Amino acid sequence: MASTACIPPVPAPQDSVGLRERARGALLGLAVGDALGAPAENMKPSQIRARWGRITGYVADRPAGTDDTEYAIFSGLLLARYGSALTPVHVETAWHEWIADREEGPFRGAGFSERGTLENLRRGLAAPISAQHRHAWSDGLAMRAAPHGVFAAGRPAEAARLAAIDGSVSHEGEGIYGGQAVAAGVAAAMAGAPPVAVVASALAVVPDDSWTARSLRRAMTAAHRGERAVRSAVVVGGYPWTDLAPEAVALAFGAYAAADGDFTDAVLTAVNMGRDADTTAAVAGALAGATRGVHAIPADWSAAIGPARGSCLPTMAGHHVLEVADLLIHGTPPGDTDGASPPPRAPRGAEHGPHAAERVRRGPERVTAGTGAATHSAPCDTGLPPREPTPPGTRRPHRDTPPPPAEVGT
Repeated sequence: MASTACIPPVPAPQDSVGLRERARGALLGLAVGDALGAPAENMKPSQIRARWGRITGYVADRPAGTDDTEYAIFSGLLLARYGSALTPVHVETAWHEWIADREEGPFRGAGFSERGTLENLRRGLAAPISAQHRHAWSDGLAMRAAPHGVFAAGRPAEAARLAAIDGSVSHEGEGIYGGQAVAAGVAAAMAGAPPVAVVASALAVVPDDSWTARSLRRAMTAAHRGERAVRSAVVVGGYPWTDLAPEAVALAFGAYAAADGDFTDAVLTAVNMGRDADTTAAVAGALAGATRGVHAIPADWSAAIGPARGSCLPTMAGHHVLEVADLLIHGTPPGDTDGASPPPRAPRGAEHGPHAAERVRRGPERVTAGTGAATHSAPCDTGLPPREPTPPGTRRPHRDTPPPPAEVGT
């Protein structure tokens, strides 16, 4: 692990109003990027151009987030409850109480890493054994890591620590490193660090010789030459599955660096590179939203993001990313909305403080969104048909039977 002593200093978090705008920018930016990128997921740039030309805005009739947004809400609510006292036991218990032991939504838990985790938990396996599945190296932690950076604004090492705890149930190795890089980058951006320091903070919390670090460095070297160069530098050519954490995280940071932190350019660069476009654009949106604040997000893009419908995670239905952002920075004074849509009411189960771990665990409760938020969130479409239940005590082969390939281009 890279020494946390190498993490570059970042500015102290700003006053509560500025911090709130960055927090909302990070999580609303994640949801917007997710919704913009979802139609382009698993596509090549040539396929995107053939269908839409260059994507410059929503191309879906009812744009909304996917599993990326719902799992980010899940992690945000969990972190809002326990804060820095979060433990792997808390995370594992939440996976059981809020996901594994409940009826699933129509998309049944979403991506490959989530499916593998849920199958292991339902077989009675506990963390970290629950993370031993074929996609432990996926970007499933990276897609939900931004809330840790929001909570630990200005403290990249703490954000990375919390992301690793969150990921202990579902990921290992490069999957953990990818989540830590995102969490640390968002934490630095939340404190007003420039893009170069945001990237340096991400690199400082992952091992120097990891695939994630090498991919990030290649993306940064190529960023000044634009999206095609970034994509060529990090994409594993010929490999069909697009959820490789080292690849997706490097594409997201590359898009962010190529845009010098500009929200619109960062997200659209990520979208038009294809691959796991919903996740790469979500991460780029979180980084750029934290850097520039919620007002940097185009109003028509923001207006399309409503409360989660719970299509992947039914327990997340009714929660809005703006609500989660406010909880992570310890609440919002009544009527203070920083010019964004009014915040939804906080869930009654959310608790803060060092003794929160000792309090009674309760599942998240539905929250009515503020009147300024649209209510037409779309399902979290993973692009996969529903899967039949796995009989107890058996392990069904995944659709993605090939193991992760050796890194190319190092």
